Parts: sequence; C-alpha cells; structure tokens
Amino acid sequence: MTKVSIVVPVYNEEGNVAELHKEIKDVCEENQYEYEIIFVNDGSSDRTEEICKTLHPLKYICLRRNFGQTAAMDAGIKEAQYDYIVTMDGDRQNDPADIPMMIQYLEENNLDVVSGWRKHRKDTIMKKFTSRGANLLRHILVHDGIHDSGCSLKVYRKECFDHINLYGEQHRFIPAILKIKGFKVGEVVVNHRPRTAGKTKYNWKRTIKGFVDMISVWFWNKYSTRPLHLLGGMGFVFLLLGGGCGIWSIVLFCEGRKMSNNIFPPLLTVFFIIIGMLLFIFGLMSEILVKTYYGTHVDSSYSVKEISEYRED
Repeated sequence: MTKVSIVVPVYNEEGNVAELHKEIKDVCEENQYEYEIIFVNDGSSDRTEEICKTLHPLKYICLRRNFGQTAAMDAGIKEAQYDYIVTMDGDRQNDPADIPMMIQYLEENNLDVVSGWRKHRKDTIMKKFTSRGANLLRHILVHDGIHDSGCSLKVYRKECFDHINLYGEQHRFIPAILKIKGFKVGEVVVNHRPRTAGKTKYNWKRTIKGFVDMISVWFWNKYSTRPLHLLGGMGFVFLLLGGGCGIWSIVLFCEGRKMSNNIFPPLLTVFFIIIGMLLFIFGLMSEILVKTYYGTHVDSSYSVKEISEYRED
C-alpha cells in the first residue's frame, strides 16, 4: 500500500483550508493510500486555526508566529512519517488530483523527486513576469533542470530530507539542493487553478529573499567543498593586477617622473595587493570552516544511495 504524507503550510487561509482538506482526503481515499494530512499554521491571524481544529484526520502544527513558508514546510516535513512526502500550497491553486499521477511518474522513472510544472498559470501578469524572470536566473545559476521550481506541489521520497534543514526562501530550491546531493529529479505538468479566496502572500520582499537564497544555492553547488578555488582565485587575480601596477610604478620612476604627480599607480598597487591577500586569507579560513562543518555536522559533501554486499555461496 502506498503511504503518503501531505504537508501544507497555511497562513491566513480561512477560506481555503476546509475545502483543501476535503480534496486531499478524497484523493487519498479514492487511491487507497495510507495517508496523513499535515497542516502547518504559520502564525495566522484569522480563523485558520479555529477551522483546522474541526478537520479530521489532520496532524495540526501551529508555529508561534509567522516564520515564513520555508520554515513552515520544514516543520511539516520533519513531522512526516510515510514513504512519500507531498508538499503543496494552502491557497488551493495546486490541485490534489495531480498527486496520484506524480507518484506514479516518480515510481515508473525511479526518481527521488517529482516537481510540478505550472505550464498554464492562473496568476496575474506581474506575478507571471516576476516568476519567469526568477526562473531564468535560476536556470543560469543553478541548472536544476526544472522549469518551475517555485511550484510548491512536489513529491519526495522521505529519505531526501534525512540531512537537510530548510531556511530563508529555500523551499523553492529543494530540487536543486537535492540534485547537488545526487538525487534524481523529474518534472511533470500539473493543473494550476485561480485563487478563489484569500490574498496572495507574495511580494517584492520575498522576491529579493529568493534571489539571495538562489546565490547561496549557487555557491553551495559550486564551492561548498572548495571555497579556496573561488576566493583564492579572485585573490590571485588581484595580486596579478597589483603586480602589474607595481611594474607600471617602477617604469614611471625609472623614467624620472615625479611620483607626487603620478600617485595613482602606487595607490592601485597597494590596493590590489591588499585585496588579493585578504581574499586569499578568507579562502583559507573558509576551507578550515568547511572542513569543520563536515567534520562535526550530520551533513556530508556526498550522499550514498545504496550499500550492497555480495558473498560467495
């Protein structure tokens, strides 16, 4: 029997939680899943909590205040107990009817993650424009192979989250983070419905936070185990520039020019050399911090899929 945990962060969704719960419950029972529905109340100030407490079956998690969608999703994922974890938004724009198709696609293709692709979005023009711009930047920086990483409707194998803690706006980049660790990621087109109740929670602040987290994921992908390659490389370039400016200064001095009238080359020499040395030192310090992190933290720079032992008969 397929065992599924459905995790839904909700924030001021009093007009959606009851109907969404019913839709999820109907889909799970129609497909004979062993299931749990987890609603995480992210500090709602309306009647969301009151309504949630009338729903069953439901595992209800209430955060002390509004910590953000990523924090709420992380809290729900940590409470999930079944083989597959499904995440989705609480605004009913994600369609629970897509869940069986996504689970089937994951199993048939031996994937670890299946992400929904809202190919035909029912959002405002501004939201579509912002999302497409973010997806373009993500494609350039992260290369996770996903068209629509911002879609919350995703199916994961539970082991995907064994050593992952989410923060910031990183729920958008979970497939990228998992792909870095070697998990197999796929994508399918899903239904996207217009919002019929409540107000959107997306604004320019979340866009900026998402961009900053995208840079973090990019750095973690490229240089998490070798920060000296980036910082040391940049430092080496600055040292070369400093050396070039130093040669320029010497040439001017040998030509008999007054350095008081040509102070710019010596200043550039000192500036570039100091910056280069600082970047190189920061790179060495980052190397030490990374080794300390992987040596003391439950995380590792790799992920083992399977260990097998074969013995002679």
